[in-house]
Amino acid sequence: MIRRRPVALAAVLSAGVLLAGCTGAAPEPAAPDPQIEVDPALAALLPDDVREAGRLLVGTDPSYPPASSYGADGRTIVGFEPDLGAALGDLLGIEVEFRAEPFDELIDGLGSGTSDVVMSAMTDTTEREERADFVTYFQAGTSIVVQRGNPFGIHDLADLCGRSVAVEEGTVQIELLARSQEHCNGAGITVQTEPSNDDALLELRTGRVAAVLNDYPPAVHVTSTGPSQAFFQLVSDVQYEPGLYGIVVGKDRPELRDALAAALTRLLETGDYQRVMDRWDVSSGAVRAVTVNGTPVAP
Repeated sequence: MIRRRPVALAAVLSAGVLLAGCTGAAPEPAAPDPQIEVDPALAALLPDDVREAGRLLVGTDPSYPPASSYGADGRTIVGFEPDLGAALGDLLGIEVEFRAEPFDELIDGLGSGTSDVVMSAMTDTTEREERADFVTYFQAGTSIVVQRGNPFGIHDLADLCGRSVAVEEGTVQIELLARSQEHCNGAGITVQTEPSNDDALLELRTGRVAAVLNDYPPAVHVTSTGPSQAFFQLVSDVQYEPGLYGIVVGKDRPELRDALAAALTRLLETGDYQRVMDRWDVSSGAVRAVTVNGTPVAP
């Protein structure tokens, strides 16, 4: 059945349309992002095998929106990481292909043919730097996600004592919870590790755990976007132990590391990096400079 609006309202709307037409106030479509041109000097920094293949394989765990996750088709990996990877590829003249892998196997996959690099919301830590190099592109800390309504009254890490908490295997949240245990008086925190962030959230939704620890951007996403916001709630805007995400490159590939660091620095200078951050509404985590294993990259 068609519902008809009152005539008076229709008249007002018609007058508004006529007024917009008379004054030329109709909004213009947003201008597309500037096209990124190949920089031959930066492309020349790539190792021969990558340049000749014309492709860079990127390992990621696609369960961490808005960083990397499956799109509506259930196959395409989307997020600010794939968009940033595509911008790097445009600048370097190569295709960048994201492939799904379990998070705790990503570093092991470097150099095995599974991936050339990793880009998966992986925080740069001293322990990880012993296994690989990190070219940093984002910053975020850990947040607490609970069931909508916060049935256990959790407000900070101290409230997790005596509770079960789910985290993804191989993440920095495991170490954070281990350190938090030291401040529990009495019952400690039962840490439940899951293969993916999606699995951890399922444990929370079904009531098997009291909370999930996520990086802040995914925590905001799951509690404020789409159907999931009906089930999950962000405890607060506090970010515990902020760190830097890095493009992870094998220790035996310094040429590739340096080429990506130089290209990422160029994207910061041109504003293309910021456009990606704005597109995904994650500008609060944008970096102002690129580092390699904590050392700033010279512009």
